[in-house]
Parts: sequence; C-alpha cells; structure tokens
Amino acid sequence: MYDKIEKLGNSTIQHGKQNKRIYLMKLDKKDFPAIVKELELIAAHNFYTKIFAKIPDWALEGFLQEGYLIEAHIPKFYNGDNGVFFVSQFVDHSRSAMEPQLRNKIEDNIGIAKSKQNGMTLLTFPENLKIRQLSQRDTSNLAEIYKDVFDSYPFPIFEEEYLEETMDSHIDYFGAFINNDLVAASSAEMDKNAKNAEMTDFATLPDYRGNNLSMMLLKEMEALMRSKKMKTVYTIARALSTGMNVTFSKMNYVFAGTLINNTNIAGKIESMNVWYKNL
Repeated sequence: MYDKIEKLGNSTIQHGKQNKRIYLMKLDKKDFPAIVKELELIAAHNFYTKIFAKIPDWALEGFLQEGYLIEAHIPKFYNGDNGVFFVSQFVDHSRSAMEPQLRNKIEDNIGIAKSKQNGMTLLTFPENLKIRQLSQRDTSNLAEIYKDVFDSYPFPIFEEEYLEETMDSHIDYFGAFINNDLVAASSAEMDKNAKNAEMTDFATLPDYRGNNLSMMLLKEMEALMRSKKMKTVYTIARALSTGMNVTFSKMNYVFAGTLINNTNIAGKIESMNVWYKNL
C-alpha cells in the first residue's frame, strides 16, 4: 500500500506506485554523482513519472546537468549553514503540466498566505483546549484521526506500529485536546544531525476546523524544536489548502517554492508548497 523507504548506497530513498515517483530523501556525498544515473534507472524500471530529490547545494550542478529543475530552495538548511534544493526530473512530461485553473488557484493561495504574514495577534482559541506532546499511549487515537482525515498519505501514519517506532526514534507528535478528546494532531520530523525538522502530518477532525488548532500545534512544536537546538524548520504543505498555507505564513514562514504534482495525499497526486523558518 505504501511506498517503501530503503537505502541506495549510503543515501535514503522512498519510492513506489502510490506516488509514482522516487524521492531522494537524504543524499550521502559518497554516492554522488553516480546516484543521479541510478535514480533514473530505478525510475525507468518501475515506470515512475517523477524523480524528486532533496539535495545539498554542493550537489546542485550535477543534478542540473542531468536535466533536473529547481522547484524550491531553503537557505541555511543543514546545521544552519548550507542550503538545500528540491529538484525534480519529470520522466513523463505530462506530470509537469497543470490546468490553468488549478495553477491560478495555487498562485492565489500563495498570495493570500503571504498577505497574512506574521498575523498571530488577533487569533482566538476554543475553551477547554489543551496542547501536549503525544506518547505511546496516544498512538491508537492518533492513527484513527489520520484515517478519518486522509484518504491516502505518503507515509504509513495510519499504522500504530509506524507511529510507535518513529516516536521512539526521530518524530515528536503533538495533539490538540478539547474536553480531553484528541481532535487534531501534527508532528515534527527531525534530522538530528543536520539540525532541521519538517513540521508535518497536520490533521483536524472536520467538526473542529476553523479553530486555529493547527496554529497552536505549530507554535508548541516550534518551542520544542528550539529547545532541541534545531536551526531550521520547514513544511511541505498541500498547495490547494488555503488554510495550511495561511497557517505557516501567519507564523512567519517564508515561501520557498512549489513542487508540481508531487505527492499522493487525500486520495490523489497533488502539488505541494514549501515554507521554511530559520530559528
């Protein structure tokens, strides 16, 4: 059901039929530049339509020479120093296309979000709201929320075992509780060596949307990431979700670029917007 995460040399990739792509999640210098051709071979063998790579700035030229396009850029990504580029090769050129109406909607969302930059001052929150970091005892309820909210997701967040394993290793999960019921959740996925964290897995039950719960979750996650000495936080948010883009802009994140037709989420492949903040 899910794309698999595995090693390619010393690097880490995710690939499979759900997203119809390869995602180079972490590039090891020892594998460069040979890995560029290896990715293309895997894509051709599996009939994937996109190769998506998150690469340090020192690898950029090698990928560009092989026809990759820059889709997003975050400065000071690795240990608050070197930047990262999100680059893509569209194996099937039709995957790079978007209907004008869809493209306009994404551009409108970016514009709306930017107009709300640093807009935390007038927010109100529901009574009886409690935000806390989740623990192993919460994984059953957490999985249920993700099942209720998402028709599909690029990682196995519907499975308690995955939530428990990642909670023990490198992901901090947070929940919003109203009257002691878990009604919204999110996570901070850390690269502890590189001192950055992806703010992700945001989900709010339908009856509780419009209460700024994602904003509160993000605020609490940021505080924890600062305490853990993370230097950069970022998100890869659904480009068609006005609310999530506005949430990050209100928290003073900077728009970094759009990943075209990138991720199978909520039942279909969608474009994603990258936002970041240097802490």
